[in-house]
Amino acid sequence: MATSELDRDQVIGLDEPETSGEEEEEGATMTLVEHLEELRRRIIICAVAIVVGSIIGFIFREPILNFLLLPLPPDAVAIHVPGKDLRVTVIGVGEGFTVFLKLSVAVGICLAAPVILYELWAFVAPGLTRRERRWAGPFVLIGVLLFFAGMALGFLTLRFPVGWLINFGQNDFLELVTADNYLTFIAFFMLAFGIVFELPLVLTFLAQLGMLSSRTLRQKRAVALVILWILSTFLTPGSDPYTPVILGSAMTVLYELSIILIRVTGK
Repeated sequence: MATSELDRDQVIGLDEPETSGEEEEEGATMTLVEHLEELRRRIIICAVAIVVGSIIGFIFREPILNFLLLPLPPDAVAIHVPGKDLRVTVIGVGEGFTVFLKLSVAVGICLAAPVILYELWAFVAPGLTRRERRWAGPFVLIGVLLFFAGMALGFLTLRFPVGWLINFGQNDFLELVTADNYLTFIAFFMLAFGIVFELPLVLTFLAQLGMLSSRTLRQKRAVALVILWILSTFLTPGSDPYTPVILGSAMTVLYELSIILIRVTGK
């Protein structure tokens, strides 16, 4: 009798296994069309934010350009115009407008970065587990702060390689610093610093995958720091002694920060 009642309970579903709390935290299932529609909507929001930021950047284009010209040494001006402080040149019809347009778009992307990251987070969050959502938010915030901190340090360091490169051939060449060339140079330079500052997140992600641990980083500290300091001499243009030292010191601090982050996330 007891056996038949047990069989009947299994048939009508009273003895179904309980779902774990983590499985209940999984995001709701969406069809492919719904996913694409959601992605399209969030891309449009990001595009609008970039356009608005670009308009703001174009309105304040001259103050922004003057700020970015601060690392350029005063003696870099090859052609002096009476009554005007012109430090860079343009070549060709419309290049001045093109340069300001590129600068405005770059400023727009920077201003829209919080919106872009929020939309990216909102798109992937429903598909994450409770543990992943707990760490994703702080990781994104730390990543943004580290990236902008790297770009800020790169901007402060710019005057050393720019001054060395300009003064290197000043006695042999009439060097005309074009606006497009100069802004492209500082953009890649600052971007390199911003990417390097993501080192703690990369190492922490590898630790989450089980590929390394904080103990491994402590044991291999001497070898890793030697490699990082060697890389600092290749990642920076020019031969000035200051930029590699600044970048090497920053990577040393970031390496130690990685050990701390791995220990914290491991707990």
